[in-house]
Amino acid sequence: MPTWGWIVIAIAAVVVLAAIAWSAYSSRRRKGLQEKFGSEYDRTVADAPSKREAESELTERQKRRDELEIRPLEQEARDRYASEWHNTQAKFVDDPEGAVGDADRLIQQVMRERGYPVEDFDQRANDLSVDHPEVISNYRAAHGISIANERGNASTENLRTAMVHYRALFDELLETEPARS
Repeated sequence: MPTWGWIVIAIAAVVVLAAIAWSAYSSRRRKGLQEKFGSEYDRTVADAPSKREAESELTERQKRRDELEIRPLEQEARDRYASEWHNTQAKFVDDPEGAVGDADRLIQQVMRERGYPVEDFDQRANDLSVDHPEVISNYRAAHGISIANERGNASTENLRTAMVHYRALFDELLETEPARS
Protein backbone atom coordinates (compact mmCIF):
# COMPACT_ATOMS: atom_id res chain seq x y z
CA MET A 1 0.00 0.00 0.00
CA PRO A 2 1.36 3.44 -0.84
CA THR A 3 2.37 5.84 1.92
CA TRP A 4 -0.55 8.20 1.28
CA GLY A 5 -2.92 5.25 1.89
CA TRP A 6 -1.46 4.71 5.36
CA ILE A 7 -1.72 8.45 6.05
CA VAL A 8 -5.43 8.44 5.09
CA ILE A 9 -6.06 5.41 7.34
CA ALA A 10 -4.19 7.08 10.23
CA ILE A 11 -6.16 10.33 9.81
CA ALA A 12 -9.44 8.41 9.67
CA ALA A 13 -8.50 6.50 12.83
CA VAL A 14 -7.66 9.74 14.65
CA VAL A 15 -11.00 11.26 13.57
CA VAL A 16 -12.92 8.18 14.77
CA LEU A 17 -11.05 8.16 18.10
CA ALA A 18 -11.71 11.90 18.55
CA ALA A 19 -15.43 11.37 17.85
CA ILE A 20 -15.57 8.54 20.39
CA ALA A 21 -13.74 10.63 22.99
CA TRP A 22 -16.05 13.62 22.38
CA SER A 23 -19.10 11.40 22.69
CA ALA A 24 -17.85 9.92 25.96
CA TYR A 25 -17.03 13.41 27.32
CA SER A 26 -20.47 14.74 26.33
CA SER A 27 -22.21 11.76 27.87
CA ARG A 28 -20.25 12.07 31.11
CA ARG A 29 -20.92 15.84 31.22
CA ARG A 30 -24.63 15.30 30.59
CA LYS A 31 -24.86 12.67 33.31
CA GLY A 32 -23.01 14.94 35.74
CA LEU A 33 -25.40 17.82 35.04
CA GLN A 34 -28.43 15.55 35.39
CA GLU A 35 -27.18 14.28 38.75
CA LYS A 36 -26.27 17.76 40.00
CA PHE A 37 -29.42 19.60 38.89
CA GLY A 38 -32.04 16.83 39.00
CA SER A 39 -35.44 18.05 37.85
CA GLU A 40 -33.97 21.51 37.15
CA TYR A 41 -31.98 19.86 34.36
CA ASP A 42 -35.21 18.59 32.79
CA ARG A 43 -36.92 21.98 33.17
CA THR A 44 -33.99 23.82 31.60
CA VAL A 45 -33.79 21.37 28.70
CA ALA A 46 -37.54 21.72 28.10
CA ASP A 47 -37.28 25.53 28.06
CA ALA A 48 -34.16 25.77 25.89
CA PRO A 49 -34.04 25.60 22.10
CA SER A 50 -31.68 22.60 22.30
CA LYS A 51 -30.21 20.21 24.84
CA ARG A 52 -26.76 21.58 24.08
CA GLU A 53 -27.85 25.16 24.88
CA ALA A 54 -29.55 24.00 28.08
CA GLU A 55 -26.43 22.19 29.21
CA SER A 56 -24.34 25.23 28.37
CA GLU A 57 -26.68 27.38 30.49
CA LEU A 58 -26.39 24.98 33.45
CA THR A 59 -22.61 24.99 33.12
CA GLU A 60 -22.63 28.80 33.10
CA ARG A 61 -24.80 28.79 36.24
CA GLN A 62 -22.21 26.62 37.94
CA LYS A 63 -19.39 28.94 36.87
CA ARG A 64 -21.32 32.01 38.08
CA ARG A 65 -22.07 30.30 41.40
CA ASP A 66 -18.41 29.39 41.83
CA GLU A 67 -17.53 33.09 41.56
CA LEU A 68 -19.91 34.03 44.39
CA GLU A 69 -18.72 34.04 47.97
CA ILE A 70 -21.54 32.06 49.56
CA ARG A 71 -21.03 31.71 53.27
CA PRO A 72 -22.91 29.93 56.03
CA LEU A 73 -24.84 31.96 58.54
CA GLU A 74 -23.53 32.50 62.02
CA GLN A 75 -25.52 30.67 64.71
CA GLU A 76 -26.90 33.97 65.99
CA ALA A 77 -28.23 34.86 62.53
CA ARG A 78 -29.73 31.38 62.10
CA ASP A 79 -31.51 31.73 65.44
CA ARG A 80 -32.77 35.21 64.55
CA TYR A 81 -34.07 34.06 61.16
CA ALA A 82 -35.67 30.96 62.67
CA SER A 83 -37.51 33.21 65.10
CA GLU A 84 -38.62 35.50 62.26
CA TRP A 85 -39.85 32.47 60.33
CA HIS A 86 -41.81 31.27 63.36
CA ASN A 87 -43.48 34.70 63.58
CA THR A 88 -44.21 34.66 59.84
CA GLN A 89 -45.84 31.24 60.10
CA ALA A 90 -47.89 32.36 63.08
CA LYS A 91 -49.04 35.39 61.09
CA PHE A 92 -50.46 33.06 58.42
CA VAL A 93 -53.51 32.24 60.56
CA ASP A 94 -54.77 35.82 60.63
CA ASP A 95 -53.11 37.25 57.51
CA PRO A 96 -52.15 34.59 54.95
CA GLU A 97 -51.50 37.16 52.21
CA GLY A 98 -49.14 39.16 54.43
CA ALA A 99 -47.40 36.03 55.67
CA VAL A 100 -46.57 34.90 52.14
CA GLY A 101 -45.14 38.32 51.29
CA ASP A 102 -43.11 38.25 54.50
CA ALA A 103 -41.84 34.74 53.69
CA ASP A 104 -40.67 35.87 50.25
CA ARG A 105 -38.86 38.87 51.77
CA LEU A 106 -37.34 36.72 54.52
CA ILE A 107 -35.94 34.29 51.95
CA GLN A 108 -34.32 37.22 50.16
CA GLN A 109 -32.83 38.54 53.41
CA VAL A 110 -31.29 35.18 54.20
CA MET A 111 -29.94 34.89 50.66
CA ARG A 112 -28.43 38.36 50.81
CA GLU A 113 -26.71 37.63 54.12
CA ARG A 114 -25.34 34.36 52.77
CA GLY A 115 -23.88 36.19 49.75
CA TYR A 116 -26.37 35.50 46.96
CA PRO A 117 -27.33 38.39 44.69
CA VAL A 118 -31.08 39.06 45.06
CA GLU A 119 -31.89 41.83 42.59
CA ASP A 120 -33.61 39.71 39.92
CA PHE A 121 -35.83 36.71 40.69
CA ASP A 122 -34.79 34.65 37.66
CA GLN A 123 -31.11 35.14 38.40
CA ARG A 124 -31.78 34.43 42.08
CA ALA A 125 -33.49 31.16 41.19
CA ASN A 126 -30.73 30.20 38.77
CA ASP A 127 -28.06 30.85 41.40
CA LEU A 128 -29.97 28.85 44.00
CA SER A 129 -30.50 25.98 41.55
CA VAL A 130 -26.81 25.14 41.72
CA ASP A 131 -26.79 24.63 45.49
CA HIS A 132 -30.42 23.64 46.09
CA PRO A 133 -31.75 21.86 42.99
CA GLU A 134 -34.19 19.73 45.01
CA VAL A 135 -36.26 22.72 46.14
CA ILE A 136 -35.81 25.24 43.34
CA SER A 137 -38.97 24.20 41.48
CA ASN A 138 -40.89 24.72 44.72
CA TYR A 139 -39.29 28.15 45.12
CA ARG A 140 -40.35 29.10 41.60
CA ALA A 141 -43.90 27.92 42.37
CA ALA A 142 -44.00 29.78 45.68
CA HIS A 143 -42.78 32.97 44.04
CA GLY A 144 -45.42 32.59 41.33
CA ILE A 145 -48.09 32.25 44.01
CA SER A 146 -46.67 35.30 45.79
CA ILE A 147 -47.02 37.34 42.59
CA ALA A 148 -50.55 36.01 42.05
CA ASN A 149 -51.27 37.00 45.65
CA GLU A 150 -50.08 40.57 44.99
CA ARG A 151 -52.60 40.69 42.13
CA GLY A 152 -55.36 39.27 44.31
CA ASN A 153 -55.45 35.94 42.43
CA ALA A 154 -54.35 33.42 45.07
CA SER A 155 -56.60 31.26 47.21
CA THR A 156 -55.84 30.47 50.84
CA GLU A 157 -54.86 26.95 49.77
CA ASN A 158 -52.44 28.41 47.20
CA LEU A 159 -50.96 30.59 49.92
CA ARG A 160 -50.58 27.58 52.23
CA THR A 161 -48.76 25.74 49.45
CA ALA A 162 -46.46 28.73 48.95
CA MET A 163 -45.60 28.74 52.66
CA VAL A 164 -44.72 25.04 52.55
CA HIS A 165 -42.51 25.63 49.50
CA TYR A 166 -40.83 28.64 51.07
CA ARG A 167 -40.22 26.64 54.24
CA ALA A 168 -38.35 23.93 52.34
CA LEU A 169 -35.95 26.47 50.83
CA PHE A 170 -35.71 28.41 54.08
CA ASP A 171 -34.55 25.29 55.94
CA GLU A 172 -31.90 24.63 53.31
CA LEU A 173 -30.67 28.21 53.36
CA LEU A 174 -30.41 28.16 57.15
CA GLU A 175 -28.71 24.77 56.89
CA THR A 176 -30.93 23.34 59.58
CA GLU A 177 -31.01 20.00 57.78
CA PRO A 178 -27.96 17.70 57.72
CA ALA A 179 -25.63 18.46 54.78
CA ARG A 180 -26.06 16.31 51.69
CA SER A 181 -23.05 14.77 50.04
